[in-house]
Amino acid sequence: MEDSIKKLTILHSNDFHGDFLPKTEEGVEIGGLARLAGYVNKVRQEKENVIYAVAGDMFRGSVIDSEYQGLSTIDLMNTLRPDVATIGNHEVDYGFAHLLFLEKCTKFPLINANLFITMNNSRIFTPYINVDVGGMRIMFIGILTEEVLASTKGEKIIGTFIDLEAAAKEVGIICDNYRTVRTDMTVLLTHIGYENDVKLAELLDPDWGVDMIIGGHSHTFMEQPEIVQGIPIVQAGTGSSVIGQIDLQYDQEAGRILDFRWKCVPINEKTAPNDEVMADLIDSYRTQTDTKYKRVVTRWARKLTHPSREQETEMGNLYADVMVDDASYDIMLFGSGSIRKKELGPVIEYQDMVENTPFDDVIYMVEVTGAEWRRIVQHLMRDDAWVGETEFYQVSRGVKIVYRKSTHTIEELSFNGAPVTDDMRLRIGLQAYHFKNFDAFFGVPLEEVKKNMKPRVVATSQNNIIEEYFTMNQGLDAQVEGRITVLE
Repeated sequence: MEDSIKKLTILHSNDFHGDFLPKTEEGVEIGGLARLAGYVNKVRQEKENVIYAVAGDMFRGSVIDSEYQGLSTIDLMNTLRPDVATIGNHEVDYGFAHLLFLEKCTKFPLINANLFITMNNSRIFTPYINVDVGGMRIMFIGILTEEVLASTKGEKIIGTFIDLEAAAKEVGIICDNYRTVRTDMTVLLTHIGYENDVKLAELLDPDWGVDMIIGGHSHTFMEQPEIVQGIPIVQAGTGSSVIGQIDLQYDQEAGRILDFRWKCVPINEKTAPNDEVMADLIDSYRTQTDTKYKRVVTRWARKLTHPSREQETEMGNLYADVMVDDASYDIMLFGSGSIRKKELGPVIEYQDMVENTPFDDVIYMVEVTGAEWRRIVQHLMRDDAWVGETEFYQVSRGVKIVYRKSTHTIEELSFNGAPVTDDMRLRIGLQAYHFKNFDAFFGVPLEEVKKNMKPRVVATSQNNIIEEYFTMNQGLDAQVEGRITVLE
């Protein structure tokens, strides 16, 4: 009977976003892939049965990643040796063809159940994998956020089950067809965000036998698992400074988990040794990028912040204003998620600049009426905006929005001090990612907007504009000044 009781440890990370190098806080070195690898190696040596899983978004956020278009990240991940990883929305940033090339370079399984070729409904990746450890068989199924469609709008042959009900059904299909008497546990390795993990768990049929959900995408730091329909949901924040750890006991004879314990472990010099092989590999990439990326571009007046995507921020105002300066459009809607650092400055090196806005996008211009602008603002301020379920925008100078959440009403909408009237015409600058998803992101059909003016490309590189402006203007500053005021 005792032989049927098995111990298992599952380590998990998500949303690295190129967070490869350690940082020092209050004299203590925290994070970095070398220490993360050291912790994973230590647990593998100390524990009986260990699985390491990565829940998406390994790419973007670091010049080490962008300089080599993800190939360096795959090299580092191969050294980290996860047992399984799923695809995040940023894995497609360099294009789907490039992702398929990178998959060929991986030495670990990359799974996803709900990306498919639209012509024949065939899956692009292996939907699941069985990991055998200590006489146990653990099935991992990969599920991706609907945002992948936003990144691949130009690739019409790529589709995904963007609906949670459809994703849940896909889980059921896999469990019904591939879960066998040899399967001890089933784990969903998702990249759909905490809120959607909860909704997905509510949709799962208990007979499918899903035992837990390990998630990513929303960068959620948790103090304890969320239990939905008896299914624990966990996520380990973001970056390399933390790692999730599940320690459980499983009764193979009874087919159930006896004990489930989860913690989020800080990665620092007190908890994790450095893995020298990983440290040397990172140093080799850093040496090659430092010459190009360590030059100083500008010096701001002070450190500026971007603490949350769902509010007006200092950096958000600065970047929106930079993009509207001497532009052919009136208003810049700069995607809040395009700004990746929570604080920056006052000295800005080229590396800082590129890592802060890693998605170097084309800029489009559209023209909207005042009535359409009001509809767009109403859509942007919907309830989903406050829980990270939709895009939020930083607005350029001259825009004033006062919105009351409790009544879902716009109490003030003005431009350059004048109320926005229905017949007013406004030209708006948008990054290509947002332009290509206009209908979904702004709640107004692009075909309607095209009747005002044919949209056109007005700049081929946002970062060229940002770098030139930073270089030519020293001592830049910005404050939160009430461009977007949200009343409770």
